[in-house]
Amino acid sequence: MKRNVVHQFSKFIEDWVPAEASIAIAGGDKYVSYIPGSHDIQITQGQPVPLGSITERVYSQKRRVESLVDETVFGTPYYGVGYPLEDAETGFSGALTVILPPEYSFKKHKPLSFIVGRKDDLWIPISIEQVMYIESKDKKTFIYTEDGCYHSKFPLKTLQQRIPDTFIRIHRSYIVNISSIKHISRDLISNLEVTLKGPESTVLPVSQSYVQHVRKNLGF
Repeated sequence: MKRNVVHQFSKFIEDWVPAEASIAIAGGDKYVSYIPGSHDIQITQGQPVPLGSITERVYSQKRRVESLVDETVFGTPYYGVGYPLEDAETGFSGALTVILPPEYSFKKHKPLSFIVGRKDDLWIPISIEQVMYIESKDKKTFIYTEDGCYHSKFPLKTLQQRIPDTFIRIHRSYIVNISSIKHISRDLISNLEVTLKGPESTVLPVSQSYVQHVRKNLGF
């Protein structure tokens, strides 16, 4: 498939996807075309296809793939929808990926109104409004409320896809209820940190890969 044909194909798709979407086309083990949207993960032409990306999953599964991808792949999290591309006449084999903001995944499911947490030998339904933040630690997921800490059987990535947009991801290990934020400040080395409401005034770090996401969604 010639380069100009790939570019024309990209421009055609661009007209049919949301304005915030970026479009990446890969051929073989490299990206051959990239059109950035407002959610730009900064892929460059000729860049190798990394493990864990939607493109790599399309290749390995040989089918359409739709999933949330964390910041460990490109440095910026995204929600991707990928499609295999094959052209028998030219021998081209590749994939097209539509790249969307991570919060787009919230629109794919009805948001949870409660989460069941475990404490000792009890399973307790927790109203989503009561959740202050959710933490992933040592391959376990913990839900924090003013009444205490509970264990969830679901990984953080799964809960992120189901909780409402009143929550925001600030770190690979933390999702925070925006209404539980007391203030956002800088630490001694100028990294952002979130201080939560409540008597304990819990402080959580904002990782560098989520700073832009937090600023954009909270508007500062």
